[in-house]
Amino acid sequence: MNAKAKLLASILANPKQVRFNDACRAAEILGFIHSGGTGSHRAFARAGEPVGLNFQNRGGFIPPYQARQLGAMIEKYGEKP
Repeated sequence: MNAKAKLLASILANPKQVRFNDACRAAEILGFIHSGGTGSHRAFARAGEPVGLNFQNRGGFIPPYQARQLGAMIEKYGEKP
């Protein structure tokens, strides 16, 4: 399993403790492009996907509901074994 797959698997395994930087990296792995936000907020969009991803940095982690949204996108666009 490569590093990208390990990151995506770790997010799915523990959605309550997803680091902000890991969430941003995972979004880019899934094909999302940084579309705005500075400081503690980041927004990502993907061509053909009506739902965007927004992450908020709260003490280095993202809120659980944002991690669940990211998890849904991992299920949809993540690497299949």
